Amino acid sequence: MGGHKEQDVARQGFDAADAVPLLLDPRGAVTGWTGQAERLLGYPPSEAVGKDFAGLLAAEDAERVPGLIGRCGADGGWAGLMTARHRDGRTLRVMTRITAATGQGGEGSLLVLLSEMNGAPGWDMSRAVLEQMVTGASIGIAIVDTDLRFVWSNAALEQFGGGPPAQRLGLRLSDVQPGMDFESVEARMRQVLESGERVVGYEHVGRVRSAPLRESAHMLSFTRLDDEEGRPIGVYYTVVDVTDRHRARQRLALLDLAGKRIGRTLDIMSTAQELADVAVPGLAEFVVVDLLETVLRGAELPPGPIAGTGRVPLRRAGHRSLYKDLPRTVVRAGEAVAYLADSPPIRCLSTGRSWHQEQLDPLATGWVVGPPGEPEPTFLELGLRSVMIVPIRARGVTLGLTGFFRRRLDEPFNADDLHLAEDLVSRAAVCLDNARRYARERNAALVLQSSLLPLHLPEQDAVEVSACYRPADELTGLGGDWYDLIPLSGARVALIVGEAHGHGIDAAAAMGGLRTAVRTLAALDLPPEEVLAHLDDLVDRSAGDEGAGPEGTYGHPVGSGCVYVVYDPVDGQCTMAAAGHPSPAVIAPDGSVTFVDLPEGPALGVGGPPFESVELTLPEGSTLALHTDGLLLPSDRNGAVDTDRIRLRQALETSGPTLELSCRAVVDALVPTRPYDDVALLMARTKRLDRGHVAAWDLPADPAVVAEARRTATGQLSRWGLDELAFTTELVVSELVTNAIRYASGPVRLRLIHERTLVCEVLDGGATAPHLRHPRATDEGGRGLLLVSQLAQRWGTRFIPDGKIIWAEQSLTAPLE
Repeated sequence: MGGHKEQDVARQGFDAADAVPLLLDPRGAVTGWTGQAERLLGYPPSEAVGKDFAGLLAAEDAERVPGLIGRCGADGGWAGLMTARHRDGRTLRVMTRITAATGQGGEGSLLVLLSEMNGAPGWDMSRAVLEQMVTGASIGIAIVDTDLRFVWSNAALEQFGGGPPAQRLGLRLSDVQPGMDFESVEARMRQVLESGERVVGYEHVGRVRSAPLRESAHMLSFTRLDDEEGRPIGVYYTVVDVTDRHRARQRLALLDLAGKRIGRTLDIMSTAQELADVAVPGLAEFVVVDLLETVLRGAELPPGPIAGTGRVPLRRAGHRSLYKDLPRTVVRAGEAVAYLADSPPIRCLSTGRSWHQEQLDPLATGWVVGPPGEPEPTFLELGLRSVMIVPIRARGVTLGLTGFFRRRLDEPFNADDLHLAEDLVSRAAVCLDNARRYARERNAALVLQSSLLPLHLPEQDAVEVSACYRPADELTGLGGDWYDLIPLSGARVALIVGEAHGHGIDAAAAMGGLRTAVRTLAALDLPPEEVLAHLDDLVDRSAGDEGAGPEGTYGHPVGSGCVYVVYDPVDGQCTMAAAGHPSPAVIAPDGSVTFVDLPEGPALGVGGPPFESVELTLPEGSTLALHTDGLLLPSDRNGAVDTDRIRLRQALETSGPTLELSCRAVVDALVPTRPYDDVALLMARTKRLDRGHVAAWDLPADPAVVAEARRTATGQLSRWGLDELAFTTELVVSELVTNAIRYASGPVRLRLIHERTLVCEVLDGGATAPHLRHPRATDEGGRGLLLVSQLAQRWGTRFIPDGKIIWAEQSLTAPLE
């Protein structure tokens, strides 16, 4: 109750015109000291400024100061009685009012009014003294009545327009500032009049009479004035120009937006368009981004600005306009653009320095070379008034230029705008250069990978085959997925799908090494599990030679996966093995889909248990679907394998009219246009050779049977209509059967296969591979395999559980003479 009574006493007759003013900072230190304050308390300015206000008071009141300062921010001010200490040691009873104020730069401060008590509340200082203080203040101050009409204002308010104080009397804000949003300001004043709550830090952005050609910002504070009976008599408000701070905040917001929106992809055209989108309307009304042709191709560029000042081939990579009719003619995105040789854009490219002009000559022609025979439009016709040209440079390389344009005459570009444009372009330039470098590496990787992937799968009669490959998107980079089909002996084929570890050129190179190694091993006619075992050894030795860690690194195939399938169209036998790779799916002739229960061996080069193979017999018309894990895993890579197999099964069950269309439909159904990972799918529909195209005979291990074998083979060729191959076939059969009887053990079996080639196979129980020798002229033997190698298109040996098979192929289209 004592505190309320004290404040009531202080309010009685407390007239600000008779008070001694002090200014404090938010911490309570004195920042402003007047002669009246020196006369009242005896301290000269040198001793008072910087001193805590609490140090000027008696001990009991000094303890109250921190709490009273805090209340000023919450309650809008405090008034009451205090005991001050004079410099000579005596005490003075003073009425005190503390209110919050706003400085020139928008910083907070406290205004303290002191009035000495001489027996009764009152003031001994004239109103003119206080008016001298507020008249010289840099903050605009005004008082309006309950009708919001000016009754008093200081001279500083004149800097914001509206005339001197005498001309404002009796007018409202709408009368003195017709260009500003006076309705929102007056609405705040009415709110203060009705509620009595003080409004501090209200920011108004608009145009005032003092600066009608540019947007400005002001910080306003409103306080209700009451009479002795507590009735509102008007509003006291202050105005501070915070345009510089507002513009700085706008620039930071624009640069922050640029950091969030520019460079979201690694696509050059998209990044250029993002630069234009961010700059409109925050900085300009029309923006164009023109890049060098070589940048769009991802080519390497020479460092420094563009040499020479002649015409430089550019391409419009992005543009944005605030108005549909600005400019009236424009080069579309993706089209070529050529500037005049002596134009400012070309000079910016050649020097690497920015340029701007606040006011373009409206009758001057534009800088872009138009179609032949058409007159060059003027800047007035183009709708362009003010311009900035900023070259796009990153890492010492010039990539192109950005043009910023405005059409409004009242707000041309200035030096601050140019600095902002340079900051904006420099951020976008790094993103554009990253996109260019990525495009260069991606294009090189695509070329490398496309050169390593088979352009056309070999023709053969074992399977009908189709493949689909889809590279990864821009954010992850090209991977090392691959596929292949390799014709084997005996009309068989090997089907391979694999995935090299990593992304980019390194992954493509690793993929090429794996594919070459698999082709080399396939030529040895080894079982699938042995092919993978040898491939695993090669990868492990390669990693050890080059110092790759056990986890593998980019450029090494360590950790890569592969599935190797061998299909025999004679009996439909299919053998397969996998190394860190998903097992194939099988689409039965009736359309049902199953997944092969294939043990997934360890990835290549990482070590682990031996590889295992499975064998199964496929009915004719079955379809094998070999794929990389990019087809099985969704783009978010969080799906369960069972769920993904359900999706894959559903896609495989929906067959197209052709195998090629089915293959593409599966990829389209499961994989986005730009997938997270590379995807390779190889689909092979099995065939069976006509039984009439295969002939086999069991022969006893007797040298006398060789002649019978020749006659039997010749008769079969005659039935097939291949009499022109009878002579060479007799020689091949004779040599192979003779070698089997002479050097091997067990039964001998002769088989002829009529496919795209004529295949002659001789099976024996031996486990030793024959060797081709080059006998001397005096040797009596050793010419059998040398003769076979000369007569056959190709020949070789493959091992089976019962022994080995020596085979030789002859071409049906170009028989040997």
